[in-house]
Amino acid sequence: MPMNHRIRRSAAVTATSAVRRYATVLAASLMLSVALTGQGLAHSDGTGPATAVRAADSCPSVGGNWADEGPFAVTKERAGLSHTILRPTELGSQGCTRHPVIIWGNGSFVTPVIYDGLLKHLASHGFIVVAANTTQAGSGRAMLDGLDVLKKADTDPRSPYYGKVDLGKVGASGHSQGGGGAINAGADPRVDVTVPVEPGPQGRVGDLKGPTFFLGGERDLVVIPELLVIPRYNSADHVPAVYGELAGASHVTPAGDGGGFRGPITAWFRYFLMGDQEARAEFFGADCGACSSPAWSDFRRNAEAIGHQGVGGGGSA
Repeated sequence: MPMNHRIRRSAAVTATSAVRRYATVLAASLMLSVALTGQGLAHSDGTGPATAVRAADSCPSVGGNWADEGPFAVTKERAGLSHTILRPTELGSQGCTRHPVIIWGNGSFVTPVIYDGLLKHLASHGFIVVAANTTQAGSGRAMLDGLDVLKKADTDPRSPYYGKVDLGKVGASGHSQGGGGAINAGADPRVDVTVPVEPGPQGRVGDLKGPTFFLGGERDLVVIPELLVIPRYNSADHVPAVYGELAGASHVTPAGDGGGFRGPITAWFRYFLMGDQEARAEFFGADCGACSSPAWSDFRRNAEAIGHQGVGGGGSA
């Protein structure tokens, strides 16, 4: 084996050990401060979510501030032992009669609490986030099982979810092994769009059914972009696909509140699942916002993405 390959392989192994140690410490600290059931979010001044202007589809607009906390207070609760749900506390409010769904898969050996801030953030924007509690999410099966959990709740008159879940608008996302799980889940016809974050090798890209936003980290030594993410983006030539490599990001950047990944993930889902046309402009059109943003060390769009004609009332790209 050439010396430079041995050095890179050694660095990747060392980084993997560091990630596992980091995840253990972070999980312990978060579990001390985050209740596993019934927790709501409010603004730091105690006034609760601010009133927002309504978007075209009647859910609140956030004025392009996708990285900021959204207009909904958030409740976190268990769905048995299998899933953790983060959702708007008052479902069906602020003009959102039904809420789109995001299914989430964790990285290897960690649980949803590692991504607590990111998942709460997505819920604050009006999504119902159902995270599989498994530490081995690569198959995508546990993630997809979350849709069955919500379907049952949506048809139960005794449930706060009754009639409030939009199972016709579903996104899949996850980190590392969970990113590979999101690719697997994205092959299911119930899933509309996918966001694999620094994804593992699981899943066949050719089976993806809808638009996909591949995310890599410039300094990720575990899922090295040029070896493990860009080739998968290149293979997704049958669907609108975008590749974003976050400048300076490592393999642990998505933990906690998602770091610099938080805003782009939110914008992607707001566009495809809520019809947010401001978010569309971030990815599509000749002058897309992300195309020239210094936040990315690399940003690419395939032919299907460049020719994307829009959803939710969007115009031509």
